[in-house]
Parts: sequence; C-alpha cells; structure tokens
Amino acid sequence: MDKNLAAMIDHTQLKPETQVEKINQVCEEAKTYNFASVCVTPTWVTHCHELLKDTEVKVCTVIGFPLGATTLETKAFETKQAIENGASEIDMVINIGSLKDGHYEEVEQDIKAVVNEAEDKAIVKVIIETSLLTKDEKVKACELAKRAGADFVKTSTGFSGGGATADDIRLMRLTVGPEMGVKASGGVKNAADANAMIDAGATRIGASSGIEIVTGNTSDSDY
Repeated sequence: MDKNLAAMIDHTQLKPETQVEKINQVCEEAKTYNFASVCVTPTWVTHCHELLKDTEVKVCTVIGFPLGATTLETKAFETKQAIENGASEIDMVINIGSLKDGHYEEVEQDIKAVVNEAEDKAIVKVIIETSLLTKDEKVKACELAKRAGADFVKTSTGFSGGGATADDIRLMRLTVGPEMGVKASGGVKNAADANAMIDAGATRIGASSGIEIVTGNTSDSDY
C-alpha cells in the first residue's frame, strides 16, 4: 500500500441513494487505509464524526452541492451547521452561472461567506466545476477563490459530466501559486490517474476508488 498517496485521498461517498451501511463501510475503509478524510453529504457528518472521532481521519462535507446555486446565506448556514456537527473540511460549490455572467464580486462574496464561517475551524475547498468553464473562467474562478481566502481549489463535483484532467490541474496550480491546495476530483480511478494529477500539481485527490488507488485492488465504487 502507498501510505503517502493514501494520506492525500478524500475517500468519497456522495451518491444520493447512499445508506448507512455504505457510510459505515467508507469510514472503516478510511480508518484501515488512513485516508486524509471521508467526504460525505451533510446529513452524514454527525454519524461519521462519531465513527472517526478517535482517529486521524477528518470528516469532509459538501456545501451548495452539487449545483452551487443556493444563496450565500444558505451556504454560510450549511457551513456553520456542518462544523458544529463535526466537519473539519468544507468543499463548497461556486455559483457557476454568476461566474459565467461575469458577476465576479458576487462569486467572491459567495466564497467569502463560507470562508468566514469556517475561519479557524475548518479548511475550505472551492469546487469550480471545470467541465462547465472556459480556460479564462477557470483562471478567474481560481483567482476569486484565492482572493476570498480559501485553502484549496477543486476541479469537480463529479455530477456535471466531467472530472479532473491534468491540464486543468496544471492551470489551477499556475493560477493559485504554491501556497494553496489543489484538489483533483472526478474520474480518478487508479494510482496512475492519481500520480498524473499529483505530477500536475494536485495536493489532494477526491475519489471513491481510494482502495484501488493505493492497493491496485478493484473497488465497487464508480465515482
């Protein structure tokens, strides 16, 4: 097992039909392989926190997911509640339509609302949904996330028909510089995929195929 690679993986289960048995399995796997976190929807944060509270595995959750089209007040409240329930990592989706309309101040304030709520309590990763953006829009989204004080930029939700590419990771890394994290999420299925993202500048990998990535064994997860 590649322990260094395992420590970079957010072990992810975000399917809407997910039941408690699967969440329990994901948490056990995260403990076994010492993944960086489990990434789950907000309803599972308390449960995962209880299962993982005596381990080094963090609880990550998603905010404004998967569309990013909720209000900034809603995103701030979701963030506050998630942290109170035990989340220490927050993956928020930007308002993609506002970005594409050129309403950059709105997008920055949207991110900032989450960053402010998470301050000193959780790290914030900003999902820009690269598959829906032009190159210039990707750059602008990363610039706004950096200006708003986020800790990471992240490629994808996995729900919009496209995932991480090495080219996007390189662009994101170039834009944010060395001080921010870059998370590759969506379509990372094995160690070769993960290492290609890391070589391009990723510092975190979001995947439901974490076991396959670190061991080469086949996983039954598909995103």
